[in-house]
Amino acid sequence: MNVRKMRLYDTENIYSGDDRDEFEKDYARLIQSPAFRRLQGKSQVFGAGSGDYYRTRLTHSLEVSQIAREVARRLGKQYEFLSRKEHPGLMIDPEVVECASLAHDLGHPPFGHKGEEVLNRLLQEEHGLKYEGNAQNFRILMFLEKRAGSGSGLDLTAAVLLAINKYPFCIDEPGRLKGVYSKEWERIDFLRQTWGMPGTSATLEAQLMDLCDDIAYSTHDLEDGIRAGKIQMDRGFFEDDRLVAHVLQEITNDPSYSEANWENVDMSTMVKQVLIHYLEQWEVIYAECDREPSRTRREMKARWVRKFANEVGIIDDPETGWKKVTLVRDGLMNLELLRTMEILKKLAWVTLIKDFRVQRLHKRSEVMIERLWGSFKNFETGRLIIPPDWLESYEAQKDKWSWERLAADYISGMTDAYAEKVYAEFFASRSGSIYERD
Repeated sequence: MNVRKMRLYDTENIYSGDDRDEFEKDYARLIQSPAFRRLQGKSQVFGAGSGDYYRTRLTHSLEVSQIAREVARRLGKQYEFLSRKEHPGLMIDPEVVECASLAHDLGHPPFGHKGEEVLNRLLQEEHGLKYEGNAQNFRILMFLEKRAGSGSGLDLTAAVLLAINKYPFCIDEPGRLKGVYSKEWERIDFLRQTWGMPGTSATLEAQLMDLCDDIAYSTHDLEDGIRAGKIQMDRGFFEDDRLVAHVLQEITNDPSYSEANWENVDMSTMVKQVLIHYLEQWEVIYAECDREPSRTRREMKARWVRKFANEVGIIDDPETGWKKVTLVRDGLMNLELLRTMEILKKLAWVTLIKDFRVQRLHKRSEVMIERLWGSFKNFETGRLIIPPDWLESYEAQKDKWSWERLAADYISGMTDAYAEKVYAEFFASRSGSIYERD
C-alpha cells in the first residue's frame, strides 16, 4: 500500500475511481469546496471588500501555493536523497505542497486574526474550549466539508493532510496554543504512526508550506501596505526611532521568538539596517521603473520573493534527528536572512495591523463576533436561527460534538460580508425579504 496516497475512509477508491492521480483528486476537491470559495470574502490584512487591489485569504493562498510548488520542484532536483524516497515524511511532491498551501488558511474566521482571537477567548471563558485557525482547518477538512460518498469531510490523502499539519500535536494538551482538536488528532496521529513519523516533527512538505507562507507574508503584505499609503517610502518614515522600537518589540514579544537565533546580534542596529536597505532598494527600482509606483511595487515584491525562495533548502536538524526546511547558505541555516524575513514580517505588522484605523475596524469586528456568538451559543434559541442543514448535522453528530463547538463552526465559516449581513439582520434596522438567498 502507498501510505502517502491512502485515505482514511474511502480506502478502496469507491468514490474516486477514475484515472486521475490521487493528489489531482485532492486538488479538485479543495478548489471546488465551499470553504475554499469563501476565502475570497475573508480578510488578509485589509478587510475583504476594502478595494480591488488588496489581497484576501484566497489570493494569499494562491500565491503561497505558487511559491511552494516552484520551490518544491527546485528542491526535488537539488537534493538527491528526496528521489530515494527513504521515508514518506522525507519526500517533497510539488502537487502535495500545492494542495497544502491552498488549504492552509481554510480555518480562519471572518475579520482575520482578530476574529480568531475573539472566538478563542469566548469559547475558553465560557466552555473551556479552544478555537485556533490551524486546528479549524482539520475540523473543516475532516468533518464539516461534505462530498459525495463521504460523511467525513473531503477525505484527502494522508500526504496532503500531513502536509497541512505544521503543528503535529493535540491542541487540547495543557499549554498548547496551536495544534489539532482532539477528535481530528486521533486520525492525524494514526496517520503519523502509520508513517513512522518521529516525535513532533512535521513532514518536509508541511515545513515547506509553512516557510512559503512566511515568504508571502513578508513580501506581499508589504506591497499592500505601500499601495495603501500606510508604509511611506521616504527616509523620514524608515528612520523614525519609534518604528524601529515597535518592530523590535513585536519580534521579542512573538511566542516563537528565540534568543538563540539572535545571539551576538545588535538587534536595534540590524532592524535599522534592514529598513534602510529596503528603502534604498525601493529607490533604485523606482528609478529603473521610470518612477512609476505600481511597477515598482510589483518589482520590489518579486525580487524579495525570489531572494527568499532561492535560499530555501534542507539541512539535518540535530535537535530532532530529522530534516529541516529553512533558508540555507553553504549548507548551514542562513540566520541573517531568516532575521531579515522576520523584520520585514514585523514591519508589515506594526504598520498595518497596529494602525489605529485598522484597530478601529478590529474593534468593530470584535463587537460583531461577540454579539453573533451571544445569539447562537444557546441551543434552545440558536437552533431557531441557524440554517436547517446545520441543525441536521448537529442532531446527527451531537454525541461527538457540543452545540457550542458547532455554533463556533458556523460563525467561523462566515465571510466578512456575510457576518456583517447576519449581524445587521439581528441588530440593525433594515428592510428586506425573507426570500433573500443566503
